[in-house]
Amino acid sequence: MDILSQDIMYLPGVGPNRKKLLSAELGLETYGDLLEYYPYKYVDRSKVYTVRELTGDMPFVQVVGRILSFETFEMGPRKERVVAHFSDGTGVMDLIWFNGGKYVKQNYRPGVDYLVFGKPSVFNNRIQVQHPDMDDAKNVDTSAMGMQPYYNTTEKMKKSGLTSRSVERFTKTLLTKLKDPLPETLTPTLIAERHLMSRDEALRVIHYPQNARDLERARVRMKFEELFFVQLNILRYASDQRRKYRGFVFNRIGDIFNTFYKENLPFELTNAQKRVIREIRKDTCSGRQMNRLLQGDVGSGKTLVALMSMLIALDNGFQACIMAPTEILAEQHLATIQEFLKGMSVRVELLTGIVKGKRREAVLAGLLSGEVQILVGTHAVIEDTVQFARLGMVVIDEQHRFGVAQRARLWAKAPQAESGGVGQSIPHVLVMTATPIPRTLAMTLYGDLDVSVIDELPPGRKPIRTTHVFDTRMTSLYQGIRNQIKQGRQVYIVFPLIEESEKMDLKNLEQGFEVLREAFPEFRLSKVHGRMKPKEKEKEMQKFVAGETQILVATTVIEVGVNVPNASVMVILDAQRFGLSQLHQLRGRVGRGADQSFCILVTSYKLSEDTRKRIDIMCETNDGFRIAEADLKLRGPGDLEGTQQSGMAFDLKVADIARDGQIVQMARDEAQRIIDDDPTCQSPKYQVLWNRLKELRKTNINWAAIS
Repeated sequence: MDILSQDIMYLPGVGPNRKKLLSAELGLETYGDLLEYYPYKYVDRSKVYTVRELTGDMPFVQVVGRILSFETFEMGPRKERVVAHFSDGTGVMDLIWFNGGKYVKQNYRPGVDYLVFGKPSVFNNRIQVQHPDMDDAKNVDTSAMGMQPYYNTTEKMKKSGLTSRSVERFTKTLLTKLKDPLPETLTPTLIAERHLMSRDEALRVIHYPQNARDLERARVRMKFEELFFVQLNILRYASDQRRKYRGFVFNRIGDIFNTFYKENLPFELTNAQKRVIREIRKDTCSGRQMNRLLQGDVGSGKTLVALMSMLIALDNGFQACIMAPTEILAEQHLATIQEFLKGMSVRVELLTGIVKGKRREAVLAGLLSGEVQILVGTHAVIEDTVQFARLGMVVIDEQHRFGVAQRARLWAKAPQAESGGVGQSIPHVLVMTATPIPRTLAMTLYGDLDVSVIDELPPGRKPIRTTHVFDTRMTSLYQGIRNQIKQGRQVYIVFPLIEESEKMDLKNLEQGFEVLREAFPEFRLSKVHGRMKPKEKEKEMQKFVAGETQILVATTVIEVGVNVPNASVMVILDAQRFGLSQLHQLRGRVGRGADQSFCILVTSYKLSEDTRKRIDIMCETNDGFRIAEADLKLRGPGDLEGTQQSGMAFDLKVADIARDGQIVQMARDEAQRIIDDDPTCQSPKYQVLWNRLKELRKTNINWAAIS
């Protein structure tokens, strides 16, 4: 049995009870899990200070000296504070314990040299260290101590006496048990060419570095390894797909596309839209299945590009389907597509959970006969009862709600795709997202897709002006809103509705609505939130769309899919409670007409440093990609809109997608080189890599979601 798969319970000092806690709190089951539980910080233990040098604002320090005497102070029933007066000859300081005093008095004695380690502070002009680490000085060689690792632990662990120091001791015990070098997971060529540490050395150094330079090299090795296997897995998957499946060949542009282009196109396409259509055209003529991610800011015209791609499929005798994450967005797409195709004989139908009975039967029959040419739907489209005559193009909106497995289920909808065998033809896939994704994240989240970007807005659109207002200036804000409405514009006012405090937020929304009604007695207001019945919500939305109400008071249900060109003001209350991506999405609801639009971010005066940065970025730029990069840096990949919420949190222990862009690129390049050299994953020279990938796929890493 491989020593790293040994149960952690058998490690000296752990045992069944501690194993249970380590497993429940940190997911540590085996020796290997412990070895890959990395420290989150390090403290330099090579320098010894004197008491005279200490100040209250220093980080962790160590001092060698002796306890002069103990004092005990009662602190209520069965509680005491133990103070040891400690000196090294240059001065006196106090060591303080608020619990565990009995252990301290039994185990530490005056007159013995101790190495004391802890964080100094000042009380009554005297240096003190609370709950210090204490070691007998004669057993410690400070010159060989290097940097001490610190491990994250939970409150539950601390209560049971399992601290960072305990985890450190377990790791030290384990590393001394591992006499033989740990098996390598990368090829010798890769290690040599990229000047990487061996895996054995890196894992030992990352827990016990002697200096910052060694630590950095160990971290680079382990980061590269993590990112490399994520990329290798994604590219292997994409390569398999390309070998297994062909794409239907759309070799003609016919009447449907040309009629639309000449008679129905609402405005001249931007150069970016033309470029993306050319990329899609090239893919769909190539004979290989298109898997393309289309990124573009809100309002950049992605839906129009998607529709034109679907029309190419129709011209070649195929059906097309567009999938949205919510019913409201699916209905919005249906309305948009029907408006675009006005006067053309193209049958477009809706299929969501609310389409029932005879209407549903008619849609399903139309799909099977081929009469329904474009289907707009939600997850309902994946259901087994939905079968197409000849599905050739699938458009998926807001990709982060649909994983690889769901995309594969869509391919099986075409009867031709059911025959199996190498080289079978399957529908093309175009994935759209209005959440711009930084390149490093796109390489990891959507590594199996080619990427197209629409990076310009349609002509005549003015950039939205974003300003930050404190909530003490509501009177002048109301006056600004009044002026805009008098000029014939409409206004959104958004309240936060965050799930943790939903009841409180709904109350704020209801109260806020009444306050706004009193503030604007001369205008009509609509109110919309996610807890309303769909029909009620739709009715209120429609009033606003039709211009019957001037102000729409809402929660973030309007974040996607509401298109009112006449709305020119977006007021976001308590803006500090929204993430950058969400603020950017909300802002994208205005600026859809030719008038100057405004986004007002309202906050209180008390703002954290991070929040202030978020608000400043929003006021500085309308560029979704810059905002997404900043969001990634501020919040990390696990929190990004659409990743954490959809179960795509990364299982990366040491790498950080936001900060390790260069390593992501390096890992991607190497993985691509290996896939190109060994597409069937059979070559003996890469066997160590394929074996490691198999091991990782057995773990709980959600590989399908990552790719």
